[in-house]
Parts: sequence; C-alpha cells; structure tokens
Amino acid sequence: MKIAIAGAGAMGSRFGLMLYRSGNDVVLIDQWHDHVETIKKNGLKANYNGQEITEQIPIFYPQEMTSNKTQVELIIVFTKATQLEHMLQAIKPLIGIKTMVLCLLNGLGHEDILQHYVSKKNILLGITMWTAGLEAPGKAKLFGDGEVELQNIDPAGEAGAHRMVNVLKKAGLGGIYSSNVKYSVWRKACVNGTLNGTCTLLDATIGAFGATTAAIPILKAIISEFAAVAQKEGVVLNQKEILDHVAATFDPNGIGMHYPSMHQDLIKNHRLTEIDYINGAVARKGRAYNLPTPYCTFLTELVHAEEQILKAR
Repeated sequence: MKIAIAGAGAMGSRFGLMLYRSGNDVVLIDQWHDHVETIKKNGLKANYNGQEITEQIPIFYPQEMTSNKTQVELIIVFTKATQLEHMLQAIKPLIGIKTMVLCLLNGLGHEDILQHYVSKKNILLGITMWTAGLEAPGKAKLFGDGEVELQNIDPAGEAGAHRMVNVLKKAGLGGIYSSNVKYSVWRKACVNGTLNGTCTLLDATIGAFGATTAAIPILKAIISEFAAVAQKEGVVLNQKEILDHVAATFDPNGIGMHYPSMHQDLIKNHRLTEIDYINGAVARKGRAYNLPTPYCTFLTELVHAEEQILKAR
C-alpha cells in the first residue's frame, strides 16, 4: 500500500518504520530541517526494542509535495494540531478520491478541518497507545507494545476502515476497529485537559500537582465541563472512571515524576501549545451550546498569556 506519514517526528517515525518494514511503500513528510536532512543523508535510524536498525525511507518537506503527481492510498496524520491545516494544504496533491486519512492527533475537532480536504467517508479518527521518542534528529527510540483504535466517522467508510485495521495489524501496530472511537477520543482529551494546562502553568510534574489539596477539586470541575459538552455531541463520559484514571497518573512509580507534553513545549522549548484543541475546544463548543465552561476557558486564557510572556513560537 502507498502510505504517507504527515508529521514524521517520534510517533510518525515509529509508524513509518513499522509500515515500511512490513512491505508498504512509505514516504515521510516533515518540516523539521535537521530531522529531514539527516534522514535524507543517513536513513531513518532507530533503537527498535534494543536493536539498532536503519531504513532508507524517503522523506520530504511539505512544500515539496505541492508539485507531486502520485496520490497515496493512506495518509496518517501526526502533526501538531496547530499545523494540521498547513500540512493538509501542502499535501493536497497526494489526496485522491479514494485516499483514506487516519488522524491520530491529540485533542478535539480535527475532523472539522479534515472535511475541507478529504471526503467524509474517507476520514478515520483514532487514538494510539504506542510510545516513541527521538534521541536526535533522524534517530528514534522505540520500545514496548501498543495498539491503534480507529473508526470511520461516516457509515460509508466502514469497509475502508477495516482494510486499514488489517494494514496496521500486519505491520505489528495492533490495529483495532472501534465501535465508539469518539468516546475514546473524548476520554483521552479529558485526560490531557486535566493535566496539560495545569502542570504547565504550575511548572509542576504530574505527581507534584496531584499531591496538592486543590488537585481533585480542579480535576472534577474540568471533567464535568468536558462531560457536559461531550453529551451534547452524543458522547456520555463516565466521570468517576476518568477521575480515577487521571488520579492514578499521580503515582511517582508510574508517570507521576514526568511533565506532560505541553509543559515541555511551552516551558522548556517556548513553543506554542495545543491548548485551543483541548480545553479551548471545550470552551468554544460550550459557547456554541450555551454551556458554561469557566475552568476550561480560564485555563485556555492563562496558557495563551504564558505563551505571550515567553514569546512562544
């Protein structure tokens, strides 16, 4: 199968590598200069479950796709949420009437953007439990197991979704067809919505935030706002289960000693965040449904204020 990985960072490198090694015709697309040039020169290197491997996978800048004449069968999107539309605009020549697009981005509302570029029946939403890291430009660190849960957003796309599940299974990526992927997407967004903005603003690890007396009340308030908006969109979240799930992340023997990704983006690297696609999306949808979302709105505003203070780009 001809596959394009749109956003070839750590996770995109994992998926591109595993799909390439299972016999697919894969191209990587990314805009990080050092990463792209290193892979062009030396191939994609990876510590793959302790084994050092190198694969010569073609990689291009998004702008190099504007004159492309070859359409692909599947595009897997791994950009930052803020870069999604720019990427889709650049790779439009890759998208044909039968091209499926699997969106594995964190956050909410990406299908609204995708529908401007891809037929609704060809859009797949999903979440992944795989992990990946980059040790250096062009060098990925890939350990552990995972899976990909996905579903078509239009009933007409179900056959295509099952085909893509099989492609992912064959590559060892653990494809699973979901009967309710929107629940999983909302649940994951809710986890991000309780931890990313709070830990970023407090400059705290997940466990340090969790150890405060304010943590549980804040979590309950944010989760209730997510649940109220989700219900308007036909998704009924189990608030107690999500609260227990988030609270479990406070354990210092798990991920409690770590900072969430938004903290790394903004505080460590002064990069713009994805807050508008997490708490900001709930606040935006809340206004449309005439639902109050004071915690999500305030968190979004504070994160944007911090972006300005730190001159994030």
